[in-house]
Amino acid sequence: MALVAFVVNRTLLHDPRRFVERCRAAAENRGLASWFGPADAAQDSLALARCAVSAGASLVFAAGGDGTVRACAEALAGSGVPMAVVPLGTANLTARALGVPARPDRAVEAGFGGRDRTIDLGRVEGGGGTWFGAMAGIGLDAAVVAAAGEQLKRRFGWAAYAAAGMRKLTTPVHEFTVRLGDAEPLRRPARSVVVANAGLLPGGFTLLPGARLDDGLLDVGILAPSGAWDWIRLAGRLLTRDRRQDRALQRLQARRVRISADGILPRQVDGEIIPPGRTLSVSVCPQALVVRLPR
Repeated sequence: MALVAFVVNRTLLHDPRRFVERCRAAAENRGLASWFGPADAAQDSLALARCAVSAGASLVFAAGGDGTVRACAEALAGSGVPMAVVPLGTANLTARALGVPARPDRAVEAGFGGRDRTIDLGRVEGGGGTWFGAMAGIGLDAAVVAAAGEQLKRRFGWAAYAAAGMRKLTTPVHEFTVRLGDAEPLRRPARSVVVANAGLLPGGFTLLPGARLDDGLLDVGILAPSGAWDWIRLAGRLLTRDRRQDRALQRLQARRVRISADGILPRQVDGEIIPPGRTLSVSVCPQALVVRLPR
């Protein structure tokens, strides 16, 4: 009997037992054995997804937020085992980019009845490497993620990011050096530099409309609004998916990106805070992960 695994971030569920029962029933209805790994943190999800592959799982459901999805993607990269996503968090950027239904029950159904697609992953270099599906960044974006906090996100959802962003609008400008591949480095004053495999922000806003999950490229956004009017114009561009370049937002593409700043700044990977630093180096891993998409 084929085995399907569920890596579940139970901290995001009001009734974990009921969720597990529904998933088990969905598997049994299809003649599949089920394996469950309860996770409380991203590192739990990474280890559990690896255990699922070792146990012979032919499909792994990542049920949680972006951190759970990121960890499962890292574990499954290169294995050929498909990953299905059940969004339980607040931002759910990877799930949105993949078109996964927001309701968990529908996402489970889509995982069982969907089609497979191979996508790229990003990889933050250093410290053993950290894989991601959506976005990594240094500067303002990471400061907003840190300011949102787990308690606020659970209570207010993506609005917690919006509130944190308003509080951080006056974050100082820093000097960044951005090197795309082997090209000459670019030096820019900015508030943040992000590197994306998927160009979405919490709340469904599109920061990098050219980003594609399977194009073998990373999309880079240099955010440099200098005042209130720049912020207003930038918000309008995000709402309308405007692709024009200006001083507030420069968009670039590369297979490898190396960013350095003039000071130690906060950094984030798929909505998880990693230790602050002066640099962020990211490369793309083409066709690294098989994902299960809705038909």
